[in-house]
Amino acid sequence: MAEQKKVSIVGASGYSGAELLKLLLRHKSVKIEKLFANTSAGKQVTDLYPWFAGRLDTAYEPYSADASCKSDLVFIALPSGEAMNIVPELVERKRNVIDLGGDFRLQDPLLYQKYYKREHKATSILPMAVFGLPEWNSEAIRSASLVANPGCYPTSAILPLAPLLKEKLIQPTGISVSSLSGVSGAGRSSSVDFSFTEVNESVKAYKVGEHQHIPEIITGLESLTGAPVSLTFVPHLLPITRGIYTSIYAPLAKSVEASDVLDAFRKYYGDKPFVRVSDTAIPEIRNVNYTNFIDIGFRVYPENDQLILFSAIDNLIKGAAGQAIQNMNLMFGFNETEGLLS
Repeated sequence: MAEQKKVSIVGASGYSGAELLKLLLRHKSVKIEKLFANTSAGKQVTDLYPWFAGRLDTAYEPYSADASCKSDLVFIALPSGEAMNIVPELVERKRNVIDLGGDFRLQDPLLYQKYYKREHKATSILPMAVFGLPEWNSEAIRSASLVANPGCYPTSAILPLAPLLKEKLIQPTGISVSSLSGVSGAGRSSSVDFSFTEVNESVKAYKVGEHQHIPEIITGLESLTGAPVSLTFVPHLLPITRGIYTSIYAPLAKSVEASDVLDAFRKYYGDKPFVRVSDTAIPEIRNVNYTNFIDIGFRVYPENDQLILFSAIDNLIKGAAGQAIQNMNLMFGFNETEGLLS
C-alpha cells in the first residue's frame, strides 16, 4: 500500500468539518493529522459528536500554522472571511489547501467586497485559486495547490445549467433559480434566525438580491460557457436539517425536445460518477442526503418556450465536505470516488 497522505482540518468542530472527518475516517489513502478548532480547543471530538466514540480518540487544538504545515493538505472549514487570513502563509510554505468557504471563489476582489461585505485581504493569491467543480475543472484541480470548493447553492445550479448553455439549448438571459435549503447550511454557530423555533412549520426567502452565491453562480457559468449569463437567484429556508432543492426556469433558445436535453447531459456527465440525470423522475432530497450525488431532472415545455430543471444535493456532502474530498482525490491522483461510495 502506498504511503498515506497526511491531512488536517481547520474548523473541524463545525458541521462541514465534522462531515469531512466522517469521510476521511473511511478513506484508505489518508491519515488525519490535526483537528483545529479554536472555540472548542481542548475538548474531545466525542464531546461534541458522540457518534465518533470508538472510532476517534482526539482533541481539538488551537490553530497553528507550524502544526498544520506538517500535513500534505489542509482543509479550511471556516466561515467566509477567515480563510484569507491563514491561507497565504500555507501557500507560501508549499502546503496544498482546499477552502470550503467563499474567500477564493471569486477572482474579482471588488465583487467579493460587494457581496461578502468585507475587503479581501489576500488578493495576491486569488489568481492561483482553482474553482473546485470536479465535473468541469478536473484537469486544473489535479495540478492545483489551492482549490476553492464551490458553495452548495452554486453546485446545485451550475451543474444543471452548464451543459445546456454550452449546447445553446437555453438562452443565457432570463434564467430564474429558486433554491430551498436545510438550516445546516448556515453553520453550527448560526444566529437565532436559523434556530428550530424560528424555521419550523414555515418557509421563507432570505437575502433576496444580495446573497453571496449570486456572483459565484454567474461567474462560474460564464467561465465554463465563455459567454455572459444573466439570472435571478432566490434562496429559501426549509424546516429540515440538510439538503438543497433547486428549481430552475430557463427560456429555450430554439426548438428543443427532451431527447436533446438528455443528450446534452450525457455528453458532459456520462462518465461523471456523482451526477445522476433522469428524463422521467423528479429529484427528491431524501434520495441524495448523506451522499455525494447530485440528482437532476427536467421538463420541456415547447408551448411556453421554457425548460424547467430540478436538482437535489446534500448541502453538507456534495455541497461541501464530499466535494472537497472529491477535489482532494483529484489533487493526489486517487480514484475520484475513494471515500465517497460505501
